[in-house]
Amino acid sequence: MATIKDIARLSGFSVGTVSRVINDHPDVSEETRKKIQKIIKKENFQPNANAKMLKQTRTSSVSVIVKGTGNLFLNSLLEKIQMFLRENGEEAFVAFLKESENEVLFANQLCVERNPKGLIFLGGDLACFQKDFAQISTPSVLASADASGLSFENLSSFSTDDYKASREAAGLLIRKGHRNIGIIGGFSSFEEGQVSSRRVMGAVDMMKENHIDFDKENYMESSFSMQDGYDKTKLLLERNPEITAVFAIGDLIAIGALRAVRDAGLKVPQDISLIGFDGIENTDYTVPRITTVRQDIDAIAKKSVDDLLFRISYPKQAVHEFIPFELIEKDSVGSV
Repeated sequence: MATIKDIARLSGFSVGTVSRVINDHPDVSEETRKKIQKIIKKENFQPNANAKMLKQTRTSSVSVIVKGTGNLFLNSLLEKIQMFLRENGEEAFVAFLKESENEVLFANQLCVERNPKGLIFLGGDLACFQKDFAQISTPSVLASADASGLSFENLSSFSTDDYKASREAAGLLIRKGHRNIGIIGGFSSFEEGQVSSRRVMGAVDMMKENHIDFDKENYMESSFSMQDGYDKTKLLLERNPEITAVFAIGDLIAIGALRAVRDAGLKVPQDISLIGFDGIENTDYTVPRITTVRQDIDAIAKKSVDDLLFRISYPKQAVHEFIPFELIEKDSVGSV
């Protein structure tokens, strides 16, 4: 007896597309639907009892995929998105992935298994979207990263201009007289495809424009965690004791960096100035309070939900928008 995989192979379409035809999903062209139905009839394919039961019991909710299990900024953004979805009478299925996982392939499988009517991605690697998102036809939003360069008609994005914000953060350090600046955070951040790369390059380009040569030895890869921020800052200070400032591309990294500086017998900001990125509440309770780029979580969440729900009901072109940010000067940056 033929299986759904057999129908996909014989028709030349993906399992997800075949599944959408079987379940009478509307986002399949009539030509594709007829081709697949012809193969189904020819092969006498019958969806098994489990598949029929799944169709009957499945809830077509909005699915939210969070890339980064310990990222407090994304967790705060998730809370706001869930709140706005509830206000609109929508339930959300939430999945947490590691930073190293491919969120787009996971979403493709989710579309087959749960048939969500909409997808919201929190955090994301643009390289994964470029490579694999074409398989997904579900209305989607990428929150916290800019997808305007990908040109997918069903993928909107609402985010901070990470490049511009990092330029402002580095500019503050430069105005304070810092010339030996370290950067911590992200993986392969000198390559395109990640939020972290835009943050790193924004800071590096600002230094270059101010005739400051940035040595890649002053850059340390790090996950968005306090522990990694701590460990990588210790290594950075051992590698270059002459550093006078650190730009951490996430607040959790900055909190770990703050502890590492103290454990090295140094003080912030007297010996090392420190800037974070995200604007999470925790930075108001460190000693000293950490200067940071504040992202507007409420605006990102609301625009993401409003756009997704509108496009689910009234299909239209995707929207891409930068949400204004604010550089919040606190106590962790001093003059050289």
